[in-house]
Amino acid sequence: MIRLLVQTMSEGGADSASAVSLKSLRATLITTVLTAVAQGIAFALLVPVLRALLGPDPADAWPWLAAFAVAAAGYGVLFLRAARSGYDLGGSVLRTVHHRLGDHIATLPLGWFEARRIGELGSLASEDVLQVANATANLVRPIVAAVVTPATVVLLMFVFDWRIALAVVAMTPLILLAFRLAGRLVERAENGAHAATAAAGTRVVEYAQSQRVLRACGQTVRGFSALDDALTAQRDAGRRLITAAVPGLVTFTFVVQAVFTVVLWYGTYLAVGGTLDTPTLLAMLVLAVRFVEPMIAAAELGGALKVARNHLLRLREVLDTPPLPEPATSVRPQRTDVDFDGVTFGYGGPGANPPVLDDVSFTIPAGKLTALAGPSGAGKTTVTRLIARFFDTDAGTVRIGGHDVRDIPTETLMSMLSLVFQDVYLFDGTIADNIRLARPDATDDEVRRAAAVARVDEIVDRLPQGWDTRVGEGGAILSGGERQRVSIARAVLKDAPIVLADEPTSALDPENEVAIRDGLLALARNRTVLVIAHRPATLASADQVLFLYGGTVTESGTHRELLAAGGRYARFWRDRDRAQGWRLAPALTTPSDTGAALVEQES
Repeated sequence: MIRLLVQTMSEGGADSASAVSLKSLRATLITTVLTAVAQGIAFALLVPVLRALLGPDPADAWPWLAAFAVAAAGYGVLFLRAARSGYDLGGSVLRTVHHRLGDHIATLPLGWFEARRIGELGSLASEDVLQVANATANLVRPIVAAVVTPATVVLLMFVFDWRIALAVVAMTPLILLAFRLAGRLVERAENGAHAATAAAGTRVVEYAQSQRVLRACGQTVRGFSALDDALTAQRDAGRRLITAAVPGLVTFTFVVQAVFTVVLWYGTYLAVGGTLDTPTLLAMLVLAVRFVEPMIAAAELGGALKVARNHLLRLREVLDTPPLPEPATSVRPQRTDVDFDGVTFGYGGPGANPPVLDDVSFTIPAGKLTALAGPSGAGKTTVTRLIARFFDTDAGTVRIGGHDVRDIPTETLMSMLSLVFQDVYLFDGTIADNIRLARPDATDDEVRRAAAVARVDEIVDRLPQGWDTRVGEGGAILSGGERQRVSIARAVLKDAPIVLADEPTSALDPENEVAIRDGLLALARNRTVLVIAHRPATLASADQVLFLYGGTVTESGTHRELLAAGGRYARFWRDRDRAQGWRLAPALTTPSDTGAALVEQES
């Protein structure tokens, strides 16, 4: 635990938070060791005190009692310093780990942030960090004392009677073995409990976010089975943790008490044989008790320390996740054309799954609008993610302006891209705050001009407090189309030379669709635009259409050229065109059918 903690702190580099944490950790360990040694010396001084008190002249005990009082006073002073140092260490570790976690997460590939990370990151940033800080503040000191104090007592036992001291040393491996066994039982059960807790956390967030769907499906009364199952699994995992911890603790306590019994028997044997006087025997038994008590305390705290170590290991797992590799030299492309050259990519790494993209090659010309079309699952969104370097390719190269995206620093790459994706997240602030996120130094006039391009000003006019209206977490008070307009305004304000848009007009009402299309057309002026499109109007207006099917580009050209070719794109277009004419009409064939709905095609 301490080694992992030192490693975690030291990897923070020369920043002040890491330096303060390491300094505080060293101070705590040194003070704790000195406190434990002082306690052991005070215990050992009981031997000459008892010898004198039970001897022929009890007055001989006064010098030893004075020494004992000095040792006890020194122990008290050191204990207070160690307790305060431990408290400071806990706060320092809390700040340092939070900073390290936040800084490292910001360097991870965007593709790392999958849906399952919601519960995991929430648990890491709250429970795991707090448990590690609590362990360093409240567990490290007693655990260190539980080792150093008995060691000091045993060493001083050799001064008074080497035979009993040797007997204690001979039995120590049994104690260590029982301690390790108890710790492993707790550690194994706690891993399962944490996984269940993280899964339950994810389900709770999912339950809160999906209330509209659950209520529409009538699932609020009977409950959400996935959440119920996750909470039941969490409860069962907690029970298994307790079931594993109790036998380990009982076993360890039994072994420690058995060791004390052996020492008691051996000391009595020596006293009966006349080779050990009674005062020394009593004093040595007192020392044996002082040896045993910290060990039992260590057993009670050892399980908690194992749990804290598991929390730290999970933090280490995230901190050890390789960040997005950055190039050694900084490159900023002077052109904005995008090339895919033999790109192959599959989620999970090479060979893990069938590739989503297989040997894909195409060019997106600079300053042109390119539409990417194809059936669901063809890999369209993956194309945009590879350009933005959410992931690195398994094979082949993605280039911008002739430069491999892996040779472009992340900050430079993201400054060249405006991303307009289907799922838009808005923070709980005003609309202006959410637009300004694209360029924090933008003036109010610049924000409002960008908003006007995406017709966000029309939304603001309808809000009760205008520009000062808070949109709620995720933009809860706005519709999906209105959130898309804010996303377009962000892209306009950012003014990046390359725009990636992922089906921004899908499933929208006509008003929002027109507003978003107008915003995209404004974005497309003098920019390189790649839009994933299903709408016929978007496809027809594109300078180039790429048709993706089965993980590869099967056709490319203008809309007219691809229709004339009569291939998969032509069939795709006809299907989409026919879909535009479908409507719902009432079916009135029989009186019992009144109110039913029939899907029919307009002539």
